[in-house]
Amino acid sequence: MKIITPPTSSITLDEAPVVKALAALAQAQRLRAFRALVVAGPEGLTPSVMAEQLGVAPSALSFHLKELAHSGLVSSEARGRYLIYRANFDQMNALLAYLTEHCCNGGACNAGTAIARKAC
Repeated sequence: MKIITPPTSSITLDEAPVVKALAALAQAQRLRAFRALVVAGPEGLTPSVMAEQLGVAPSALSFHLKELAHSGLVSSEARGRYLIYRANFDQMNALLAYLTEHCCNGGACNAGTAIARKAC
């Protein structure tokens, strides 16, 4: 059995930023872009590499990255002539912690146990 423990984060979120982050992720292209940045890790990606990987027009990707940055899930850094986008892992972990804060009465969760409880 796999035990699921909430990630730790130095950030604590209130309801408003959680709603903003979830709204940003509630669009397929933005979700794909965010996942690509998570996979890329701390090194991040340039918009041109992301657009190619995702098969998205650069102008559309720019709009989606702006929305993700506005939600706090993504940051950007100028490096020479390029922008490097990165997932904000602290913000992501804070979002996950918020969503799982009271899971299984505050204890470590087991997916099988959680399903069994719902069946009762």
